[in-house]
Amino acid sequence: MSGDSVNMYGGTNNTGIIKNQYSGPAQPAPQALLESIEELSCLLQELREQVAPATVQVIDDSLPVITSQASAPQERHRALIAVATIAATVGALGQPVVEAVNRVLGLLGAL
Repeated sequence: MSGDSVNMYGGTNNTGIIKNQYSGPAQPAPQALLESIEELSCLLQELREQVAPATVQVIDDSLPVITSQASAPQERHRALIAVATIAATVGALGQPVVEAVNRVLGLLGAL
């Protein structure tokens, strides 16, 4: 370079990179992920019988986000962390849920 500087503030005919996060139609989830989510869903149904009503509400709010392939990755991650936190607070009873959440997170590439 010859020491010229480029000023992108103002001017005309500026070009740059346009980043588009749309990745096309949703791809079908791998079978292992679907099976892990189904297992987690069953475990959460069992866990909800063992926790307080306010905690049941968090599980009920999180479950559709976890099971829907249309959920945004960040939303699904938050829901998974929420139910894993609940499961961790109930000790040994919640351990299978924590393990199932970790499997799902691993399959999603979020671990």
